[in-house]
Formats: sequence, C-alpha cells, structure tokens
Amino acid sequence: MSHANDATTEFVNPRHSLPRIAGMPLTAFGLLTAVLVTAIYTDNLPAGMIGGLLVMMVFGELLGFVGDRLPIVRSYLGGGAILAIFGAAALMYFPVLPDAVGENITTFMQGGDFLNFYIAALITGSILGMDSDSLVKIGTRYFVPIIGAVLGAALLAGLIGTLVGFTIADAVLVITLPILGGGMGAGAVPMSQIYEQMLGQPASYYISLLVPALALGNVFAIVFASLLAKLGERYPSLSGDGQIMPGVKIEERQQSLSLASMGTGVMVALGFYIGGQVLADLIPLHPYALMIIVVALFKILGLVPQSLADAATQWYGFVARNWTFALLFGIGVAYTDLGTVIEALTPAYVMIVFAVVAGAALGAGLLGKLVGFYPIESAITAGLCMANMGGTGDVAVLSAARRMRLMPFAQISSRLGGALILLISGLGLPLLFN
Repeated sequence: MSHANDATTEFVNPRHSLPRIAGMPLTAFGLLTAVLVTAIYTDNLPAGMIGGLLVMMVFGELLGFVGDRLPIVRSYLGGGAILAIFGAAALMYFPVLPDAVGENITTFMQGGDFLNFYIAALITGSILGMDSDSLVKIGTRYFVPIIGAVLGAALLAGLIGTLVGFTIADAVLVITLPILGGGMGAGAVPMSQIYEQMLGQPASYYISLLVPALALGNVFAIVFASLLAKLGERYPSLSGDGQIMPGVKIEERQQSLSLASMGTGVMVALGFYIGGQVLADLIPLHPYALMIIVVALFKILGLVPQSLADAATQWYGFVARNWTFALLFGIGVAYTDLGTVIEALTPAYVMIVFAVVAGAALGAGLLGKLVGFYPIESAITAGLCMANMGGTGDVAVLSAARRMRLMPFAQISSRLGGALILLISGLGLPLLFN
C-alpha cells in the first residue's frame, strides 16, 4: 500500500536537487519562517486561527522534516511525529516561544476544536472509503484484541511491579488502568472520581498520581509504534502495511481530484461529527464512539451515495497530508507537559509503564492474530491506541507508524476501550481493596 496520503510523505521533488518543506523550496520556506519569527518576537502575531495555525504549520513541518531525517529518531523513535510533539513541548517548557503564543495555540486546539475537526475528517473518510463487507468482518471481531491488550498490560505490569517493589494493586490501579483509560478527559478525570468515592482521598490527589502514567505511557506508545512499523518492514508476514486484515483493503476508489468534492467532504465529516454529539445526549457513550457507529451503519446499509463517500475520502486525504505535523505540534504545546514527563522518570515507575505498553501491544497482537488480523496492525490499533492519551495519542501513534488510515479502529480502542477500563475500575476496586 502506498503511503501517499499518510502524515509524512516525500518532500523531495525529483526535478530539484534540494529538498522541499511542505512542498515549498527551502528559500521560500525560510523566508516565511523568518517573517513568522519576527511577528512572534515583536508581538505582531495575530491572535486566533491565523496566528495559531500558521505557527503550528510552519514549526510542525520544520520539526517533522528534521525528525524524518535524523538517523536514530527516524528509525527507532517515531521520526517527525515524536519530534513535532516533544520539540513543541520543549519550546514551551524552557521557554523559547512566548507564553502568549502557547495560549493562542492552546485556545485554537481546545476552544477552537481543531483536534476534533481533524479526527472527524479521518474517521469519516476512512470508514466511507472501506468496502462494506470488509467493515463488517473487522468490526465483529475487533474487541477480541482489545481484551488481549487489557489482559497483557495488567499481567505484565503486575509481574514487573512486584519485582520492583510495587503491590499488584498499585501497579494495576495507579499505573495500568489510567494508561489504558482513553486519555485525560475520558479516562483519568472520571477514574479519579471513582477512586475518590471508593478510596477516600480527593480526586485531585489521584489525578496527580494518574497524570505521570498517562504522559509516560503516551511516549512509550509513540516509540513502540515506530518500532512495530520497522518490525513489519523486516518481517512482512506480520504486517498488512496499513491493512488490518488479510484480504481486506482500506483504500478509496481511484478518482480525479475535485476541489468542490473536498468542500462537500468537509460538510459530510462535520455532519457525522455533530450527529455523534446529538446522540451523546441520549446514549451514555463518547461522541466519537457514536460517530463511528453511525458512519459504519450508514456505510454498511448503503445510505451514503458514492459521490459523498468519495468526497469524504478526498477531504480525509487533504487533511492528513497537510495538517498532521501542524496538529502534532499543537498537541505538544496544548496537551504535553514536559515537566510531568521528566518528574515521572524514576527507574521503577518507568519499568512498570514500559511493561503496560509492551503488554498491551503483545496481548493485542497475539489475540488479533487468533481472529485473523495482522499482528502489527492489531498491536498498534487495539494495543498502543489503548495505551496512549486518547485522541491526541491516536494521531501521534498512527503518524509514527505511518498508518493514519486506521484512525477509526484507533478511536474505537480509545473511546469504547476506555469506557471498558472505567467499568473495570469500578468493579475492580472493591476486589483489590477488600
């Protein structure tokens, strides 16, 4: 499968000897960067989307370009994806970028819903670009590797935890379940409230314990994604090269590019996203989970005309190609606290977090293989996308693995899998502490 529409693509134009960044010659990109830096440090950067998006695109593309060419980073640490995230976090932590720039980007990412805008395009385009029969085959067995991820993470974390002096309860409750819980808003925050009701300490106390596990687990998930992609290249029988199941193709039909279609694709993606929001008022599930279910049902039942499906896949391709590094940079600024990650770097803590992520990937890969999935893709989507920080982590993990087309399955892991973890937390606390 070609990765032409994935997050990172070749920047080298065969007609030129010099590389290009974001499709621009280096001189033009350098001039744009110089103008942007001047605006930042003379306090002339516009607030809102114009300033925030340009900073994210320029610095994100620059860090992505560098990361995809640094030998060790490119081969083993996630390449441009991880450098875009943690380079952005470092620029804010030290600080190199002014606080006002960080606040602008954070407002655009969170209040402006840029992350949701991006993920809506990927979910809708990916699902509508699939064959209906393939969608049914995958969906009916996908929860098996998710269960494998939970079992693998809990068992390996409990084992390593006892070896480094943690109790099994602490290794599972304080570290494993938060990592698998679907991020902060859908995982750590409600989990801390469950802990408060059952264990007595205030929710803020448990949040302080859960956040380092999430942050460090997210780092390991990104790195593991890159390593699994490399493993798939060395052992092709383990990988579908972006396809989750043998004989199942997740690719859009060949079609001519249409600017009008991409405009239609925006409306289709946002319409399904809002539909998920409306249903969330009636059904106690995350809006993303409901959106995935609705899009899948529309596709399976043949309710989406082919022209609209093609429009959604074209919009998906545009978003993934042009805004992934920008989004990763925004994630680094708005969602990644480098200080929290550094504070969590005690040897015992790191070993348990490593065990959680490794166990999740191993369990998902093994059980995924049993139900007919490629182990690499199963480990990445059902395993690592359970062990990252929800939607932001899904983008980073799939970008590092160069498998953005698997976003719907990543979101199932983060959202429905995260709901499963909350259920386990509520049921497991009395068993572990009575």
